[in-house]
Amino acid sequence: MHFAVPADAEPTAVAEAVRTRLPRLAAEVRRRVPRAGRPVKELVDGASFAYLGRRYRLRALPAHASGRVRLRHGWLELPRAATRQDRARLICDWYAAKGTRWLAARAVPLAARAGVTPRRVEARELGEHWGACDAEGRITLHWALLQLPPALIDFVLVHELAHLRTSGHGARFRQAMRAVLTDFDDLERRFAEAERELWRGAVG
Repeated sequence: MHFAVPADAEPTAVAEAVRTRLPRLAAEVRRRVPRAGRPVKELVDGASFAYLGRRYRLRALPAHASGRVRLRHGWLELPRAATRQDRARLICDWYAAKGTRWLAARAVPLAARAGVTPRRVEARELGEHWGACDAEGRITLHWALLQLPPALIDFVLVHELAHLRTSGHGARFRQAMRAVLTDFDDLERRFAEAERELWRGAVG
């Protein structure tokens, strides 16, 4: 990474600017590290899956059961499917569908505080990215984020909401996020620690 420092900049101001950006720089470095160590799940009875920060155990249903994943009595029920990849895809699709409904409601008060109106908010597969927004005001979050506690999902959601008004990730952008999330710095640190543990669909 490179920094452009004006010739007449005060050394103390430069040091402070670097210090305040350290958490974001550290997160960016981690994001660029190869993801060979991503979590892999064994889709067996009792395997642990998180939703909104709470843990649920997996339970495989008989072949004749309903063809949909659901939370029931503390279990994440998974219908039988032909392959491990098929079963993993059912769970990923469940996170995306469940997450889209949750995010649509969650975004309303956060968007009001940010002073923006997203056209749509949804959860789906985003590859290497945690969030995205487009020129039409559509916001997308990676379905894997729904494993996190709500406050950490809010951190990514507010990040994308702020982009509806401010491009880049400079001082104005971070100020916009702090205006919505008073504990922004703590959330940024916690998210940087938690995101590496998120399951993205890999099965063993």
